[in-house]
Amino acid sequence: MKSRSWFRGRQHPQNRRRALRFAAPAASVLAMLASLAAPGAFAGAPDWLTAQLSAPSPPHDDKTVAVVLYSETVLTVQANGRLKRLERRVLRILRPEGAEFGLVQVHFDPLSQITDMHGWGVPAEGKVFEVKAKNAVESAVLGVEGGFLMNDVQTKTLQIPAAEPGNVIGYEFEQELRPYLSTDDWEIQETIPVREAHYTLQLPPGWDYRAVWVNSEASAPSAAGNGRWSWQVGNVEAIAIEDSMPPWRGIARRMFLSLYPAATAGQGLSSWRDLGTWYANLASDRRVASPEIKQKVATLTSGLPTLWAKAQALASFAQNDVRYVAIELGIGGHQPHRAAEVFANRYGDCKDKATLLSTMLKEIGIDSYYVVINSRRGSVDAQTPPNLDFNHMILAIRIPAGTEDPSLLATISHPQLGKLLFFDPTDHLTPLGSLSGDLQANFGLLEAPDGGELVELPQLPSRANGVHRTATMTLEESGVLRGDVVEIRTGDAAARQRFALRGSTLDTDRIKPVELMVANSLATFSLTKATIANLQDTGKPFEWHYSLEADKYAKLSGGLLLVRPRILGSKSSNLLENDELRHHPVEFEGPEFDTDDFTIKLPADLVVDDLPPPVDVDYGFAAYHSKSLVANHVLNYSRSFEIKQLSVPLGRIADLKALYRVIYNDERQMAVFRPSN
Repeated sequence: MKSRSWFRGRQHPQNRRRALRFAAPAASVLAMLASLAAPGAFAGAPDWLTAQLSAPSPPHDDKTVAVVLYSETVLTVQANGRLKRLERRVLRILRPEGAEFGLVQVHFDPLSQITDMHGWGVPAEGKVFEVKAKNAVESAVLGVEGGFLMNDVQTKTLQIPAAEPGNVIGYEFEQELRPYLSTDDWEIQETIPVREAHYTLQLPPGWDYRAVWVNSEASAPSAAGNGRWSWQVGNVEAIAIEDSMPPWRGIARRMFLSLYPAATAGQGLSSWRDLGTWYANLASDRRVASPEIKQKVATLTSGLPTLWAKAQALASFAQNDVRYVAIELGIGGHQPHRAAEVFANRYGDCKDKATLLSTMLKEIGIDSYYVVINSRRGSVDAQTPPNLDFNHMILAIRIPAGTEDPSLLATISHPQLGKLLFFDPTDHLTPLGSLSGDLQANFGLLEAPDGGELVELPQLPSRANGVHRTATMTLEESGVLRGDVVEIRTGDAAARQRFALRGSTLDTDRIKPVELMVANSLATFSLTKATIANLQDTGKPFEWHYSLEADKYAKLSGGLLLVRPRILGSKSSNLLENDELRHHPVEFEGPEFDTDDFTIKLPADLVVDDLPPPVDVDYGFAAYHSKSLVANHVLNYSRSFEIKQLSVPLGRIADLKALYRVIYNDERQMAVFRPSN
């Protein structure tokens, strides 16, 4: 749905250690191990690895699959600004699942070449296995969201033998780097415990550094002289992977380094303003309108009554008529293509689409500004030091004075630039004026005229996103329930439904989302018809209209008839229903407001014996309300569920668990009826 590439960053440990499906086939791996086990084919492990063989494991629980005994990063800065990186790791495998850590992957491109790569497997008994760079498998980066036509980032994968419980494995690799900005990022934490971690910085004469620690108390370096600085930390706890947790970069312990020649009398990349200036220079000649662009703008806006109507036409063109396709070679991973190229080709990535739209808006006198952002809310926040942790680009559009439109929700008032509307030209399912949940309340780098500025994007009203379901049903004396349902979806709820239906042309395929939802609420049912409204018109709510029949919906028990007022849909969750201690806050996708209003016409000979009690709970971060009423032989059930805050801190997890249990119990309540005679 949207670009996931802007800056190329080092892969998170969470992903870097994951077993790869494109590694050497099992047969070839076995053949390689057989050759290594041949007489004379063994090689001794290096001293830095063998020194760890008798080291105790760091504190861990009995579910830990592996531990890091030793990790080391050595970054050498050359006088010309180029870097050399050496990374070493020694791990002890504790459980069979830990074998995945024996599959090592390293990304590289023309500016970050791998010069050496080694791995060693050290069984508890027996000789050492060694694998070298020649044993590695090179491939394209897999698992990237669609749209890449060409990318020069590749992966080198090395399978380390003997990654089995009780054994120790180790590896090292060296890279030569030519960064666009002289920065580095020491990622200290892993998904497994780390006993000992080292980082060494070697600077040339006349260079200096600035270090900023994130999610961690600062650790003072030791100076070895001649521009050499070393940091060491020990017994680093693992980061538990949990559902609905904050993004890795928002919680992991890290150290950012900015490197610079001392003669510049600066602190390298010391501010967001610096980063914004750097990018402004990089993109300074990208937004120039060609004659063809000028003509297209004139055609698209001809006859439209207002300036903002013209802006809407241009935004629609960028979203729907320019395909998302990424060609990112060299600096193209950061720098957008020229607007004229994007327009001529009718394709581009997120920064290309933003560039073209910004250029077209300028032709009608509307200013706009790049906003680079991480699509995972929480990866960057107000305390994050300036860095390149971004993977997406959108626009901040200056709203013309006098524009009054209640649909323009994704706005802030900037003290210098005025009222700004944030808009994602890549997301063709979210109309101008709105913003997807993952970008709301997120922080992005606004490339303003006088430099960069980290700004917080708005959180939209919860009522801008949700499902509003209305059902008008009749319960027959036989227990069959039948009737009509209307679902009106807005915001992300509408976008998700439109995305699910992309490419579906057969009616049998189109009704599958409804069938799945109903199947989670009713044991037996049949859909008698289903239609869609506003599938393509993203400016309007998405609508489902369907009719259903449910056999044996009402249950007889001891002469009483039991009817569940909540017919469809569920707002409860088993997210927290486990015996595990929660380690991280719970993150919601976005604000939300859902409603259900169900009416069931009852047989005339029934009277109420008991109704579920009303529910009214509000925990601040979320609220739930429901009630059941009977009047004139009609059972009415209404409820609402609202998410108001996007993060539930650890101290409120018990409240969230209680809320979900309240909802679970309410959804299973029964209205009880008895015959009137």
